[in-house]
Amino acid sequence: VENRPKYYGREFHGIISREQADELLGGVEGAYILRESQRQPGCYTLALRFGNQTLNYRLFHDGKHFVGEKRFESIHDLVTDGLITLYIETKAAEYISKMTTNPIYEHIGYATLLREKVSRKLSKSKNEPRKTNVTHEEHTAVDKISSLVRRAALTHNDNHFNYEKTHNFKVHTFRGPHWCEYCANFMWGLIAQGVRCSDCGLNVHKQCSKHVPNDCQPDLKRIKKVYCCDLTTLVKAHNTQRPMVVDICIREIEARGLKSEGLYRVSGFTEHIEDVKMAFDRDGEKADISANVYPDINIITGALKLYFRDLPIPVITYDTYSKFIDAAKISNADERLEAVHEVLMLLPPAHYETLRYLMIHLKKVTMNEKDNFMNAENLGIVFGPTLMRPPEDSTLTTLHDMRYQKLIVQILIENEDVLF
Repeated sequence: VENRPKYYGREFHGIISREQADELLGGVEGAYILRESQRQPGCYTLALRFGNQTLNYRLFHDGKHFVGEKRFESIHDLVTDGLITLYIETKAAEYISKMTTNPIYEHIGYATLLREKVSRKLSKSKNEPRKTNVTHEEHTAVDKISSLVRRAALTHNDNHFNYEKTHNFKVHTFRGPHWCEYCANFMWGLIAQGVRCSDCGLNVHKQCSKHVPNDCQPDLKRIKKVYCCDLTTLVKAHNTQRPMVVDICIREIEARGLKSEGLYRVSGFTEHIEDVKMAFDRDGEKADISANVYPDINIITGALKLYFRDLPIPVITYDTYSKFIDAAKISNADERLEAVHEVLMLLPPAHYETLRYLMIHLKKVTMNEKDNFMNAENLGIVFGPTLMRPPEDSTLTTLHDMRYQKLIVQILIENEDVLF
């Protein structure tokens, strides 16, 4: 065949009609050919005999062959997998539709192994509930939102430290027979038979993954680093309320750096900051960031800021970003404070707790302003773009929003006792 694409072999029959393809297949089950479209030259179709009929699929190639989500090294593998899937879905359609209606997930396996672990964590974490009361004399904004704070606290308190986490499912090819850990049924196909959570290792059918609860319990063996790791994933893997980097760095800064001039504004030596990052990635909570190793406190503040910048999802999440910016634009101070509080309640619990702890710390920094010359506004300038980034990577949006980012952090610091 002339002009045959280099990635197709003898199965390619050039520009022919559906009827010609049907005739060439000769009614043989499992037989297949490839043809180029008569109406759309350069577009290719897989014609496959199954169930006494010819099925036609639009065929694509981007280095691998595919008609849907699965990608294959060869057309032969694609057809083999397709025939397996067609056979299973045809012969067991009713059974497949009922697979997720009576799962084993709640009774055995992964869920059972987690239950005791989760209950231990919950009992431990509930010792530090969200603030349920706010009193502060001669503060008009406090009077206005105190009941709102209490109501929100009562609503969210039960699950505040029960850090729900969705599974990070990715398509996976299993070697040898494998069974779904949600419905206990066989995972069929030649490749990409199901999905695996890259954080905890749970293996399920793709259709079952939609029904699995948000109860991912990350396995430390799968978490390769501390920096650049999703915040909720990290705290669940290490069974902590906040990322260890935040706790350890803040503890070190408060022990010896609160009076340091230009704290957080002055940059430390970049190479040493990278050393601290590598120490946390390598040694975790055993990382040594004491004055003996890093006498310049600006290295520690730099490492903490770098941790926040490296988060794949910022502390103030992409989902809440625009709501915080909108709140910052409200001119009335009391209404603005109430709006900020309402958006805070939308943050994932691990992000909320991390932000709360950081704001308490930054408030302490401002209380030493006479020595360090860092007030809430200055810290807002430093931490605004560090804690919140627009969902779209737009320089114009970032520049336009900078003053609102600064204002949000300034409000959080000045009103941490009210808002958290």
